[in-house]
Amino acid sequence: QVHLVESGGGLVQAGGSLRLSCAASGRTFASNFMGWFRQAPGEDREFVAAISWSGASTYYADSVKGRFTISRDNAKNTVYLQMNSLKPEDTAVYYCAARALRIATIQGSEYDYWGQGTQVTVSS
Repeated sequence: QVHLVESGGGLVQAGGSLRLSCAASGRTFASNFMGWFRQAPGEDREFVAAISWSGASTYYADSVKGRFTISRDNAKNTVYLQMNSLKPEDTAVYYCAARALRIATIQGSEYDYWGQGTQVTVSS
């Protein structure tokens, strides 16, 4: 079992930055493939970024590539999402997710554990 708690969301102006954190509890965190997803009002949940258990491999949605960076610190059981050059269209609730397997995926349905989400609002 993995319990996830996101933090770091807030209100920021376009062009600004935020860093989201996802603190995990559970004995298998270092083995988990981790991802960030987001959901805007009236929209489907969408993939944002993911990272392998070692941190050696990262994956990004085209819409955030070059602006967002995912990283993890297994010693702290934490995964991060650094978001730069934020745009109003990045406004959403951001969710951290963990997969029990080490196999890479960007499909939300293949993740086993989810956090409660943190709101990110980007004003124009």
